Amino acid sequence: MGKLHIKKGDIVIVNTGVNKGQEGKVLEVFPAKDRAIVEGVNMVSKHTKPNAESPQGGIVKKEAPIHISNLNVKDPSTGKPTRIGRKLNDDGKLVRIAKKSGEEIK
Repeated sequence: MGKLHIKKGDIVIVNTGVNKGQEGKVLEVFPAKDRAIVEGVNMVSKHTKPNAESPQGGIVKKEAPIHISNLNVKDPSTGKPTRIGRKLNDDGKLVRIAKKSGEEIK
């Protein structure tokens, strides 16, 4: 299990599948399963029983995890999907950079 190229808070674009081309913010990452939850992507219908939170119950739409191999980080300068590299900056700290533009990813 290596280091993941995606972090919580990144803006990502979906490469393949039903949600191809959609983009959203990463809400949560599961490194053990190599999956991430992306805002507004891979929506599923969850059937819920009535409880204190939702006294009515019913069908709730929520995001399901998507495999990280299907996600690419959005390049900050061009807005297109890019791969991630790591480079030492001026302070000697390892930072993530976009392979297409060479720009640092915050």
